Amino acid sequence: MFLPRSVKVKRTADEDKSCPPKKNKLSSGGPLLEDTTKFQDCKSVRTEASASTCNLNEIAQEHTETVAGDLDGANTTLRKDSQNPDEDSSLEEPIKSFSKSQRWAEPGEPVCVVCGRYGEYICDKTDEDVCSLECKAKHLLQTQAKEKQLTSDQLTNSQAEAHLPNTPYFYKDHSFILGLQDEQVENLKLQLGIAVQGQQVPRPIIEFEHCGFPETLNHNLKNSGYEVPTPIQMQMIPVGLIGRDIVASADTGSGKTAAFLLPVIMKVLNETETPSALILAPTRELAIQIERQAKELMAGLPNMRTVLLVGGLPLPPQLHRLKQSVKVIIATPGRLIEILKQSSVQLHGIKIVVVDEVDTMLKMGFQQQVLDILEDISHDHQTILVSATIPVGIEHLANQLLHNFVRITIGEKNLPCSNVRQIILWVEEPSKKKKLFEILNDEKLFKPPVLVFVDCKLGADLLSDAIHKITGLQCTAMHSEKSQMERTDILQGLLQEKYEVIVSTGVLGRGLDLVNVKLVVNFDMPSSMDEYVHQVGRAGRLGHSGTAITFINNNSKKLFWDVVKRVKPTGTILPPQLLNSPYLHDQKRREQQRLKQLQNSLVTGDNIMDIIRKHNKNNSQR
Repeated sequence: MFLPRSVKVKRTADEDKSCPPKKNKLSSGGPLLEDTTKFQDCKSVRTEASASTCNLNEIAQEHTETVAGDLDGANTTLRKDSQNPDEDSSLEEPIKSFSKSQRWAEPGEPVCVVCGRYGEYICDKTDEDVCSLECKAKHLLQTQAKEKQLTSDQLTNSQAEAHLPNTPYFYKDHSFILGLQDEQVENLKLQLGIAVQGQQVPRPIIEFEHCGFPETLNHNLKNSGYEVPTPIQMQMIPVGLIGRDIVASADTGSGKTAAFLLPVIMKVLNETETPSALILAPTRELAIQIERQAKELMAGLPNMRTVLLVGGLPLPPQLHRLKQSVKVIIATPGRLIEILKQSSVQLHGIKIVVVDEVDTMLKMGFQQQVLDILEDISHDHQTILVSATIPVGIEHLANQLLHNFVRITIGEKNLPCSNVRQIILWVEEPSKKKKLFEILNDEKLFKPPVLVFVDCKLGADLLSDAIHKITGLQCTAMHSEKSQMERTDILQGLLQEKYEVIVSTGVLGRGLDLVNVKLVVNFDMPSSMDEYVHQVGRAGRLGHSGTAITFINNNSKKLFWDVVKRVKPTGTILPPQLLNSPYLHDQKRREQQRLKQLQNSLVTGDNIMDIIRKHNKNNSQR
């Protein structure tokens, strides 16, 4: 029914250290013929079982002649091997016929789209990962059924039809958007909190259909749950589609990932050179999440393949995946630098670069690595910098890397997410555990799963054990000492509501879509306000409301003034111990002095004569 050669690419065991080494099939043609016979026997069984739904006989008849040709080719190859026994080691074992003979995928490895096992092969017709000939047959039947359903449901869309594959895509404002008056557009931006800086910035879209995407991409958006664009998507997508450089800042969980993925997809859809796009993320978990979303949006689009290059996972499978004409690289800086040093990938064909969570990149010391990576890319590429906060370091980086860029800010810059109700409690160190247990026993506040942030790995393990012993809740710890498999299992358990409480270091504080988290507790106050903004935002993903409770005391005295400046404007009631703290008043006084000195140092028409007199007086005294 399906041929071993009909699966386009085969990953070898030598390139995947996690797989046991495969045994070579040498001069005898028995194993190959036997495997083909088994598959043909199974073909008749599957044909009878599925005769009511699909006519597989047509598929089998279509490939009959090719099967015979393959067997003749196999015999010819075996005859050649008998003449050249030294080349026996180059033969590989036959392609697996049934999914049950394939192993399960390790974290980060390709996954079969049908059964979830190790996606050892790539289907030649759909470019999807499959584990065996059996799953390929099922996958093709499912694809045919979806295509028929999609064809029957499609309505004629002239704008979408104008951008069929292999035709250049150029974004232009939709007629509905062009029909809006300038006052209406400005009122819309004001109501949604969209602030834009730059020249000739396109108007925000109202619906995804205004972009003129291919029908397949519109279908994927609906299947992924994207019904209406969020404010950051409304403004960032059209700016990205016209090829402008972008610096974007928005609340955590506001939909920034889809906002940069859609311009990436349209940019590289018709590119022939591979790879064509690069997305950099600071952590493995965030990179894995971005790739998962990218695959959902790229499903069914021709020749759109991704590769995940992250540390903590075996390198050979990632190098092998790179050779499969991938369009989009999703990587952490360290692993990509390692691969670049081996000359295993060329980035001269990259047309668009996205750096996600830029502030984390700078904080973790990745700035030089990012600059080294960008040096290998041609200067005419498009660059997008995305984060929830825009510290001064990002301003300098943007001025250094970007050209004629557009700055997009949703809401107040560097302020916590407005969807999260913030509670600041003054709790001394010895009373922290007792206060946490009170919160976990409060029926009004406790909404599992709860995310508890601490500042060290040992503290996460100890606090997790204490919560389980005292409250009996299902609790686990999450930190960088956990293996990649353990961290993946914990994330899946969190999304599946397996755990009621997760105690974590900052590893869960950045960019991960934890949509079902309604309560966050900062057991230890973060070391910076930028980190505070991200951790609080875990409870307000994609517009959902949530609550964030933070314990604060004199151990965080360096942040008192920053807490007041950023949290008080949101309407949060601050504890009197904080507002009356001498540390707070001292920090406030020092900042006022700095601002006064800065104002005095500025030369204006009002003070220029005073500056000249002061200068002359100093010279006369000398």
